[in-house]
Amino acid sequence: MLADISKQQKGLIMIGVLLAIFVAALDSTIVGTAMPTIVKELGGLNHLSWVFTAYMLASTVTVPIYGKLSDIYGRKWFFFAGIVIFMLGSVLSGLSQDMMQLIVFRSLQGIGGGAIMANAFAIVGDLFTPRERGKWQGVLGGTFGLASIVGPILGGFITDTISWRWNFYINIPVGILALLAIGFLIPKIIPSIKERSIDYFGALTLALGLVTLLLGLVWGGTEYPWNSVQIIGLLIFAVIFLVIFCFIEQRTKEPIIPLSLFKNSIFSVSIFASFLFGVGMFGAALYIPLFAQNALGISAVSSGSLMTPMVIAQVITGIIGGRIVSSTGRYKMVTIAGLVVATIGMVLLSQMNTQTSELSLTLRMIFLGFGMGAAMPVFTVIVQNAFEHSKLGVVTSSIQLFRSIGGTVGIALLGSLLNSGLSKNLSVLPKNIAFANSLSPVFLAAAILLSIASFSTLFLKEIPLRTSHKEEPLLDKVGQELDTELAQAQAKDQPDIID
Repeated sequence: MLADISKQQKGLIMIGVLLAIFVAALDSTIVGTAMPTIVKELGGLNHLSWVFTAYMLASTVTVPIYGKLSDIYGRKWFFFAGIVIFMLGSVLSGLSQDMMQLIVFRSLQGIGGGAIMANAFAIVGDLFTPRERGKWQGVLGGTFGLASIVGPILGGFITDTISWRWNFYINIPVGILALLAIGFLIPKIIPSIKERSIDYFGALTLALGLVTLLLGLVWGGTEYPWNSVQIIGLLIFAVIFLVIFCFIEQRTKEPIIPLSLFKNSIFSVSIFASFLFGVGMFGAALYIPLFAQNALGISAVSSGSLMTPMVIAQVITGIIGGRIVSSTGRYKMVTIAGLVVATIGMVLLSQMNTQTSELSLTLRMIFLGFGMGAAMPVFTVIVQNAFEHSKLGVVTSSIQLFRSIGGTVGIALLGSLLNSGLSKNLSVLPKNIAFANSLSPVFLAAAILLSIASFSTLFLKEIPLRTSHKEEPLLDKVGQELDTELAQAQAKDQPDIID
């Protein structure tokens, strides 16, 4: 197993993993500052949102599929292929001659990005025992934070001094370094699953269900009214496809997302809390710069840099929280504390008005960042620890999937709440006061969602983090009964290194 290789080789592999994650995370932030210049050159202003939506759709839909395939066939070459696809999409995006080409090539980037995200977190699980993973999850969170700080600054500099196209080309040298580390240092693993089969119909119905769901949520209230035929139709089709997907998953030999996972209380509570965390946190965080610009009169450039202290706070507590989890072998209190602090931070944001100073806003955001950093990375460790190694990819990608869907739902629901408030306030109040009054309920709603997530983690069963890959997870009784057959197979057939 990968856990048996030398500490030095693990460190070198992690450099490659972190480089791949950094370049994928950087791409989502570096492009934003270049978009005005891109639109000026390529045109297609009415398709602007699709530059971001295309990447999000492609990466979200492919994450669970990559997660399952890597459990069946091994992670090395899926991760390698994901980096190659991402780099190819980057080059083609930089060569785009019109907005439609850019959207198509951004989708290709998203397909590669989904493979990177699905496999990177699972490779950490391959390399390190559950007890060791906490500190590395903090490092991964720090990598995301660094990308969110560097991205806008670097993107603006490259756009102004070279060309917007180099915002995509810059991915290539970093990607090559990641490829070298992954290709030469990660040995190929033969997974313990001997009877391999691909759930084609499950993958198709899941993809169709997620695409129609996400499109309905993204377009609702913006491209089309929520009660329009288009949005209602998309949501109905999403339900139909996802119901068919669940029907297929109950009957196929190797389901993309085994529904039996939800019988494990640790998994189901973690998924529920992660989904609500995504709804509340990512939905509300989007509107902090909007408040700074429209309620406080801070410039767009300054409002972007205003997020930096929050991200730094998130990185700090992510690393500290991860080390606490690794050193103690316990995760419940860190998770609850992070969610409670994030909830309080969101309540503080809901109390802001036009008289709030920039310093006061920054302090509230730092408090929110402390909570985010502590809570967000731990759920991956929790679900990985609750199952045997043969399910590492699928449980890891499931957490990522539901958190991502939660973020999309949050942007849609909280955006509708904001629009409703603005429609009432803009006609009777000055613009800055109208925005402050309309955003306050948005932050309060996010706080309520985070408080529900906090409460749900009280029911999170805590089992000691394993110190070896070969130990069987202490599943709850129902989950253990359902997993007996696979657990026995795992005990008999440990994965082997073949190169």
